[in-house]
Amino acid sequence: MADKSAYDYDLAVIGAGSAGVRAARRAAELGKRVAIIEEDRVGGTCVLRGCVPKKLFVHGSHYAEAFEDAVGFGWRVDGLHFDWATLATNIQGDVAWLSSVYIRNLEKAGAEIIHSRAVLRDSHTVTLVGENRDITAAFILIATGGKPRRDLPIPGIELAITSNEFFHLPRLPKRTLVVGGGYIAVEIGSVFAALGSDTTIIHRGSEILRGFDGEARQALHSGMERRGVTISLGEELSEIRKQADGLLVVTKSGAEIAADIVLLAIGRTPNTGGLGLEAAGVKVDRWGAITVDRFSQTSVPNIYAVGDVTNRLQFTPIAIREGAAFVETVFGGNPTAVDYDTIPVAVFGTPELGSVGMTEEAARKQFLSLDIYRANFKPLPNRVAGRDERMLIKLIVDADTDRVLGCHLVGPTASELVQLMAVAIRMGATKADLDATTALHPTLAEEIVTLGRPAERIRREAAE
Repeated sequence: MADKSAYDYDLAVIGAGSAGVRAARRAAELGKRVAIIEEDRVGGTCVLRGCVPKKLFVHGSHYAEAFEDAVGFGWRVDGLHFDWATLATNIQGDVAWLSSVYIRNLEKAGAEIIHSRAVLRDSHTVTLVGENRDITAAFILIATGGKPRRDLPIPGIELAITSNEFFHLPRLPKRTLVVGGGYIAVEIGSVFAALGSDTTIIHRGSEILRGFDGEARQALHSGMERRGVTISLGEELSEIRKQADGLLVVTKSGAEIAADIVLLAIGRTPNTGGLGLEAAGVKVDRWGAITVDRFSQTSVPNIYAVGDVTNRLQFTPIAIREGAAFVETVFGGNPTAVDYDTIPVAVFGTPELGSVGMTEEAARKQFLSLDIYRANFKPLPNRVAGRDERMLIKLIVDADTDRVLGCHLVGPTASELVQLMAVAIRMGATKADLDATTALHPTLAEEIVTLGRPAERIRREAAE
């Protein structure tokens, strides 16, 4: 291990997002000399231009349906008006407050915040660009996250925006084209549509949300289309042209779509450019992500990397756990690897999708005998509101052991329900455990514990 007394700091963290802040704070609380270096505001993607402000926009968009539904419950909602600027301004106020909380927590723990761009000079030295000085550290943690892709080689691509710019739009566009079929495309597309923008999503794949349970993907797709979102699959951008009244998008099939904005949601790339990784000997993969072992150690023994810059699972809670595990490994004397199994995920579209555990498609490949349980029903409020939308609850069960392998939900509060189901599945709950649990009536969640016979029984012979 390096002689700590030979360095300015025990730990230098590059990047003050969720992972970096957690690691810096934990290490400082252990009495370590910690510097955390950030060229932007403290908070990272999640706080500044990701999870938090996005979810607030989603909450804001839900009021549109709430006001519609209120009529069926006897409310008069004449004269309603939505103001984009008010919502955007108030959300940025919350973002600023949360960033200040991160700063206070770091300072309280004793970490030093350095506002600068950081470049690795060697395995123990970080150059603070613009300050004309270097600092040294026994250990370096890279937590610089990722950034939206916009590298499509087509004419006019510079006219498009990404999710970064979405949060600072001065007004709600009348016509929106979203390119992509993942989380960001679905969530932002849902927000625009709910708030009144004529929204189209084009996606080169055969269905949105690759990797999720097929039935859940289709349910979300149908729910978005019922809300007026046009989803065009198997389609790609060919050109974006500027014209007098906005933009004209030409697709590879020759279709032309008029829009006021084009938002690219085609994936994210690791923020590794210009970090000096080569000078320090840190290896990256073919996508530019830093390669690490199960303890987040890079090819250089004293340099670690966590979060989206490593291109593992790109979720804020995972990045935070990786940051905490790094501190436990390096400064706690307890080598700790993050468990990536049974991670609950949610897509905050409209409708909402929650998922944990195995999809039906994955389970069919691994298990010989499966029972598929399914509830497809109209939630109680929708019956009075007159809203023609149903909720999907789906359980994947290993028929040989009765263990619940996966749970997939599409509908109101899906994310809240799946968080609790993640606990049960992680603990090895069986279908009999769910059956033995008393239902809480009337709730959406009661359907999970009242599913009777399997909707499908899958049995296949073992391969010869």
